[in-house]
Amino acid sequence: MHYRQLLLLALLCLPLLSAAQVIPPYFKQLEEKIPQEADKEFQYIAFFYNHYNNTNIFPTNDFLQGQVIGRLFGQNTTTTSDSLRPSFFEQRILPFFIYKPKLFDNRVILRASFEIDFTWGDAAYGTGGNSGSAPSGDQVNLQTQNIEVEFIPAPGWAINLGLQRMFDPPYNPYRTFFDDMLHSSYRLNYWGTDGVGITLRRDADYYRWKAGFFQLYENTIQRADDVHMMEFNYQRSLGTKWHWGGSVYYVRDRSNGQGGPSILGQGLNSTLAAYNGTYRFPFGGTDYRADVAWLGTYFDYNLSRMSDTWFASGYANYNLGRTQLLEGEDWEAGPSIGGLGANLRLGYRYGKTPNDALYLDALFTSGDDNGIADDHYSGVMTGNTWATPGGLNVGHGGYLLFPHANVVNRYVAAITDISNMGFGLTGGTFNISRDFIPYKLNGKIGMATAISNAAPANGGQFMGLEGNFKLGYTIGTLMELELHGAYLWLGDFYDSRAVNGGADERPVNPYTTLVVFKWLMF
Repeated sequence: MHYRQLLLLALLCLPLLSAAQVIPPYFKQLEEKIPQEADKEFQYIAFFYNHYNNTNIFPTNDFLQGQVIGRLFGQNTTTTSDSLRPSFFEQRILPFFIYKPKLFDNRVILRASFEIDFTWGDAAYGTGGNSGSAPSGDQVNLQTQNIEVEFIPAPGWAINLGLQRMFDPPYNPYRTFFDDMLHSSYRLNYWGTDGVGITLRRDADYYRWKAGFFQLYENTIQRADDVHMMEFNYQRSLGTKWHWGGSVYYVRDRSNGQGGPSILGQGLNSTLAAYNGTYRFPFGGTDYRADVAWLGTYFDYNLSRMSDTWFASGYANYNLGRTQLLEGEDWEAGPSIGGLGANLRLGYRYGKTPNDALYLDALFTSGDDNGIADDHYSGVMTGNTWATPGGLNVGHGGYLLFPHANVVNRYVAAITDISNMGFGLTGGTFNISRDFIPYKLNGKIGMATAISNAAPANGGQFMGLEGNFKLGYTIGTLMELELHGAYLWLGDFYDSRAVNGGADERPVNPYTTLVVFKWLMF
């Protein structure tokens, strides 16, 4: 009887056991709608950018058609024309790969970012960056931006090791919006590139700091011919809207101009300096040593633009240093270095969104009218002396007088380095922007102007006046279509053959128009 009862009980429970393995339709739909785990071990993010450009700026050197960086009318051979109308499409994708193994409880992160650029129809079946879109493609053109590991030993601490962002604001570049980097601290004007090194960061509730060491150039491993950069940057919150900070940067250059991009070299006396629009020290073939430091302070108020109707930021940065020249077998004191750079950005938000705003962006850099004839250079130095580009000035709203960030293979402007070839400058931009449809349709009009604080030979100080506009439409989440245009009226500064590419007359005024499509995907 006992066995019969157990058998009957089993038969009664069998339908219930079978039903327990079938998910009711309603709950099954809910399960399908539940998103995948947000904190994945492997993540992919990419920025796709494409634009059509019509302009009158072009390089006269055929070898520079693929990639042109630097000062307009400078060593990159760029010039303007009243009859030729360069017209082309360019495309870029920046893929980011992020690996956070759960084995280390998200305390170790590997990041790798790459870059693929080309001008439509430029080349195929070859090797080299910035090209590969001719029929059949098949170009080996993958360029490495970053490969770095971030260690998080404790909350609020981070150690970044490897090829990483070398930006001058104190924020972690992998955890901060790029716009915040452009509008705080030194705004990437001094250092805004990638470099290999190690940084230590501390982010607390009311303060943050970073300390870093970067190997700019190793050159010959058995010789003391390296270039190193060290930094310390501290920022403190003064309430909920104000931030104040200060920094020390130092470059030890023992390379004598060796290394650097291609045949340009790098350093104080390199062709790269003239290419980028910095001051080129006329040391000739004389060996040199250089020690350069930057002492700076900065502030920002209402960085997001949404905590108040007013917003502002500014900095003052003084670079100083010394050089030594090899005379026979002895090192003799060379020209000293001392120059000041300062920036003030002031704006007012009159509407509901951050784009409903007007703002003034003023810039000053000291200049030198006689170079090192008096054994002293009184102009500004930036990372553009050692990299191309090494410092960026793209957060101001200009396009032609000062460079703009909407570029792929051609990064050219009248003033690509804030030193203005060592002449210095006083100038800036003024912009008015508006969201016609909040977060959907926006527009901007602006202007830029500058005078050189020292005049070139046979030239004046007025550099020019630029007018520009932008109209943008948000197609979807982080996907935008934009129309840009700018025109620059050149000043008497460009009457000088020393700065206008050797022309007998002032060059033709440059212009540019852009139709842009961009999409940040993740």
